[in-house]
Amino acid sequence: MTGPLLKVENLTKHYQLNGGFIKAGPVVRAVEDVSFSVTAGETLCIVGESGCGKSTIARLLMRIVEPTAGRVMVGGTDISSLKAHELRAWRRQMQMVFQDPYSSLNPRLTAAQIITEPVENFERLSRAQRRTLATDLLEKVGMSPEMMHRLPSEFSGGQRQRLGIARALALRPSIIVADEAVSALDVSVQAQILNLLMDLQQELGIALLFISHNLGVVKHIGHRVAVMYLGRIVELAPCEMFFANPSHPYAEALIAAAPIPTPTRVRLQVPVEGEVPSPINPPSGCAFHPRCPLAIEHCRVEVPHLVPMPDGRAVACHVRAPAADGATLPGTVPFDHSAARAE
Repeated sequence: MTGPLLKVENLTKHYQLNGGFIKAGPVVRAVEDVSFSVTAGETLCIVGESGCGKSTIARLLMRIVEPTAGRVMVGGTDISSLKAHELRAWRRQMQMVFQDPYSSLNPRLTAAQIITEPVENFERLSRAQRRTLATDLLEKVGMSPEMMHRLPSEFSGGQRQRLGIARALALRPSIIVADEAVSALDVSVQAQILNLLMDLQQELGIALLFISHNLGVVKHIGHRVAVMYLGRIVELAPCEMFFANPSHPYAEALIAAAPIPTPTRVRLQVPVEGEVPSPINPPSGCAFHPRCPLAIEHCRVEVPHLVPMPDGRAVACHVRAPAADGATLPGTVPFDHSAARAE
């Protein structure tokens, strides 16, 4: 199959709050007009502050919650409009690794039962087949087959997450959605799980959608980065380009706020003040303009769309993205990162 394995078009999710008996309550705009694609063997990382809509996107892709608008294309089929009985077959194509390795596993099932349960939802397995499947997948994620009869309570956090990955691989999916899959683990264990995911991706050609707030993790595992702010993607760029020279002011602020492992290095100075606006009452125009040091009057009026840039990235910014005639709106020059670093 040619083209992307996963293609998301104008995905939107609004939550209607309860306003009482007389009138409807306000609307929470959790995800607004999000579009992206992921190809075989690629890792797309979605980053942003808490509450920006990252995990909601994961739930929308898995049809845990229903979208308000938009399409989710898997292998060329729009799964967002499928009925429950039609969606069942497509569940095999996309699996999820959850954030918490403790609560995402059934405490009453053994490791072998956890791994084989997804397959037995679709086909009957003999005892020998179940044992073979559990053995193969435990070995694939770096665990001993002798552990297959243990309960989740007998594993460490890293081992539980390996078990969660083995469960996700049981149906041989083409896409894995990992929602903060290493945030609950120790740093040394995080590196082991990330390397495991990268090795499995190279071996199996899986497309990986990796959701994280840790830019160090994203830099290690990602091929492309999508930056979200208040439900919208504001920058979509190749990983190396994003970290070397982010374009959107919010992307600059995220990198500026990330811890620097070298104590003598001066961090980027990107003045961003204030709090994230409420998704119930977002600002007019660009949602970032109340905090943006580069905002111009046009930013307060019109919502910027994700515009392709000549260097291959896409940016939703009236100041940084080119206008229709190729010019930029008056405001400022791109941020000079080389001048902001010193050893």
